[in-house]
Amino acid sequence: MQFLTSYRVVRLSGPLCPEWGGQFVIQRDTGCMGGDTCLSAKCTPTLIVIITPYALPPFHHCPIFSTARNGSLSSLPPRFFALIILVAADQQPPTTLLTNDSVSSRPNALVLLVSKNEATNLHVVDIQKRTPLKPVPLVLDVNGRSLWVDCESNYLSSTYNAPQCHSTQCSRANLHDCRTCSAQTRPGCHNNTCGLNAANPISGETAFGELAQDVLSIPSTDGSSLGQLVTIPQFLFACAPSSLAQKGFPPAVQGVVGLGHTSIALPTQLASHFGFQQKFALCLTSPLNHGVLFLGEAPYRLHPGIDVSHPLGSTPLSISREGEYFIQVTSIRINERVVPVNPALLNRRPGSTLISTTTPYTVLEHSIYQTFTQFYANQMSWAPRVQPIAPFGLCFDATKMTATQIGPEVANIDLVLHNRNNVWRIVGANSMVQPRPGVWCLGFVDGGSNPKAPIILGSYQLEDNLLQFDLARSKLGFSSSLLFRGTHCGNFFVGSAQTSAAKEEKHV
Repeated sequence: MQFLTSYRVVRLSGPLCPEWGGQFVIQRDTGCMGGDTCLSAKCTPTLIVIITPYALPPFHHCPIFSTARNGSLSSLPPRFFALIILVAADQQPPTTLLTNDSVSSRPNALVLLVSKNEATNLHVVDIQKRTPLKPVPLVLDVNGRSLWVDCESNYLSSTYNAPQCHSTQCSRANLHDCRTCSAQTRPGCHNNTCGLNAANPISGETAFGELAQDVLSIPSTDGSSLGQLVTIPQFLFACAPSSLAQKGFPPAVQGVVGLGHTSIALPTQLASHFGFQQKFALCLTSPLNHGVLFLGEAPYRLHPGIDVSHPLGSTPLSISREGEYFIQVTSIRINERVVPVNPALLNRRPGSTLISTTTPYTVLEHSIYQTFTQFYANQMSWAPRVQPIAPFGLCFDATKMTATQIGPEVANIDLVLHNRNNVWRIVGANSMVQPRPGVWCLGFVDGGSNPKAPIILGSYQLEDNLLQFDLARSKLGFSSSLLFRGTHCGNFFVGSAQTSAAKEEKHV
């Protein structure tokens, strides 16, 4: 029999080593000619390099590694993954070690498709989690503190783990409360683990859950289309009770994916794991199309080949203690005329305006709303008004309005930001809502006297606008309506790429 030496990447799986499921290894094989794999009875691995930034399960529990002995951990800079070298008993440790730089095609950006649920006006993403991988539908919350899922309803995964209280994972999540669970042990119910609050952004309810970690996979991108799935083997998230996901969510949704500026939110963990800048871009759509969430570096290309990452307006991004995103709107203009609102309301800190993906329509503090709608009605005096349709307070006869590429031809609304030349323009496609045929309503609602912020920018006003959250520089980039540029957020090219677990994976 002839032998040859080769190198390859292998993903461990199967019943022999469930605790190693999902780990990727680079192997130097003394392989058998004729197609036998190195893990067969005839052929044994002489060198296996496990690539992971996390603690590994004891390898001596795995029959595949019964002849191996543990080599030494290399001392690498923090940006490198720790490498654990397993060397067969009759081999000497290698003189050179594989570093992170040897692993090819580390992604610069990742991408998730975003759909809008018409019944609830919430935006939903499917994220591949667990072992075996399963698409988990989650509400997208730009201000959410973490990713949380319902763990009580058939959470099945061979790679689920609950970090122990006072562990490094708990410290990373800034969690210091230990919890116990008196029910039967299962995902979400272990003793001496870290407890954290998960929040339903629709009902406002919170629940105490368990910090957990499991496999998460997400498509890479070159900015133009979906690429291969890449994997984080031990992504931190919150395990919450079923009751938290039952109020206000679309059917089948199992939790929330939070993009807030916190230590365990999705953008933070992905940037840390893959080594790209803390930056993400959001491009939402109507229910007719899929929007897109880019995580990482530009470009962000939409059909027909337009890079919408530039030019962008820019304004300082303020972050609350809870990790929420605010900007400073200093005044509002309608048809270039300033709306006379109380300036004290627009001088709030950390900012007058909260950006929200879980608020369907922009909410204005009561006095701002009254002044704004009256001013808008005056600027639209030529358009016949009709009986308002809740929750809107100002509606018009749509048959008297002209349709354009950027929505109905109506008065433009300008949000003037940190200086008067820095303006976010809201055109008819984002300012007017059609609650029934023949009626257009101004898509802003009265928030009463004490809303969370004087202005809460709702998701309808964000649709077909690219928003780039540059967390490293504390800046928000904004495009205003992409309809001006002959494209929209539903024009991200998917092609024949697969987002299912069956698509080829790579682990970096």
